[in-house]
Amino acid sequence: MEGLFLGSLWSDTDYENRRHINLFILYGLLVCGVVVLSSFTGQFADLLGGHRLLKLAFFLLLFLASPFLSFRYFRYPLYIKLPILLAQCLKYFILTILFTTWTLPFVTLATSNVQEDIVTFLNKTLESSTKMFVDSAGTFSTVLGVITGGVYIVFLFAAIVLLAILIPGTVFLIAKLLQFGYDKLVSKFILGNLMDR
Repeated sequence: MEGLFLGSLWSDTDYENRRHINLFILYGLLVCGVVVLSSFTGQFADLLGGHRLLKLAFFLLLFLASPFLSFRYFRYPLYIKLPILLAQCLKYFILTILFTTWTLPFVTLATSNVQEDIVTFLNKTLESSTKMFVDSAGTFSTVLGVITGGVYIVFLFAAIVLLAILIPGTVFLIAKLLQFGYDKLVSKFILGNLMDR
């Protein structure tokens, strides 16, 4: 947790020496789950709706304050470490809310017609695949159409799931890289003398 939220510059863990692919997949699945739940059930509506500028301001405040909170983290007692770690956790929680809030308008899911839309899409895909082989395959056109359409549907579904997981993870990774770059500049030009004391 310290390596994840504090970053490699302030953490004495071996966080950077290990791969964390599972962590980013888990994060992507979490964001996807929130988006789907919000679209279908309206849950998290209060959390995700409104006050975007206030949330962004909180995120930027925590982003800018991060190196000043973290640079002496391991010299503090536990009762000071915990609030610092919670502040860093809150920063990425707000980032997740902001990203999800931005994503929701592009996701149009309605419980009433999802099943109907899926069935319509499957029928149209299989029908168009079958038409491709009518002239060349004759009686086997249906079989070839179903196989081709099925492969296309599986590939499309896999691509959508992969993108839905990778995009949130990539945003999280970019935020961490930006934080690392900012922390590095602050540690070099502002906190350099204080860190040696």
